[in-house]
Amino acid sequence: MTALPDLTRLKPEGGKRSSKREQIVNVFLRQEGHLSADDLVDLIRQEDHRISRATVYRTLQWMVDAGIARKVDFGEGRFRFEHSYRQPRHFHLICKSCHRSFEFLSSDIEALVEEVASARSFAASQSVVQIYGTCDECRTGRQPTQADGHKDLLFARDALRIAIATERSGLEFYTRAARLTRDPRGRKVFDDLALEEKEHLTKLEARYNELLQRDPQLESQPTFLFFKGAANGLFAEGADRLLKGVNDQQALLIGIRCERGSHQFFKKYGERFDDSEGKQIFLEFADEERQHLELLIREYRALLKRQGRRRRAGRPGSPAARAAR
Repeated sequence: MTALPDLTRLKPEGGKRSSKREQIVNVFLRQEGHLSADDLVDLIRQEDHRISRATVYRTLQWMVDAGIARKVDFGEGRFRFEHSYRQPRHFHLICKSCHRSFEFLSSDIEALVEEVASARSFAASQSVVQIYGTCDECRTGRQPTQADGHKDLLFARDALRIAIATERSGLEFYTRAARLTRDPRGRKVFDDLALEEKEHLTKLEARYNELLQRDPQLESQPTFLFFKGAANGLFAEGADRLLKGVNDQQALLIGIRCERGSHQFFKKYGERFDDSEGKQIFLEFADEERQHLELLIREYRALLKRQGRRRRAGRPGSPAARAAR
């Protein structure tokens, strides 16, 4: 169930605290899916028949203005409302035949919206993407599948899937880097990171299994988070580059680029999401990747210093060169 906000902090500027408003908000936040104004009126009157339809309508608009609810149009000739408090922003697929909606979030769509707004120097405050068409059940005549699971759990599931894919690709990268690195200190850094990735992967997989125990049907639900660049792990390309043959310095640079990209990815989207378990997973992973990035940068700088000392020691006339003769 969605955690309820502190309504004393969400009252409109200059407005008074209203027990009726609090009751309406509480009823709204206990529901899942998309409610019409009339749906909410019916629910409210089950608890208190004295609350008028006009009060419900005004409170719905107040919730939209306060950031508690979003207004969506599914082409039915009336608006529906969904939670926006503590919920990740998302988009909709809308079937014109049965009027069902299917939610998803895509980093590619968000990036495109940001690119277009930036190119036009447009300060975007909200984006709504609704894709109309025909769902699989209406198109094929099959019976509707089970409704989507709880959005928070779907979000957490997909966030963990992305983190697990990244951890697996990181384990592969550092294992390969350790095998090809000649510098003993650099090899130990890669070995240590590979071991740490393996330990983190085990913890993430256990966390994923615990999530599935909370909802046995969660595994079969459609994907909610679409992150094209992270589907195979953010280190996959770097691991492939190692196979082409690189030296110790190049291996560290590839690792730095991978860790920096991973840190920026998880931090960017973690901060963008509203408060949720998925947000926590992303920000935890961003912090882990930041620590790995700082370690690799320190090791890269240390390697350059060691290489510099060896070059100076090998110059003609140096003490080391004279001793070698």
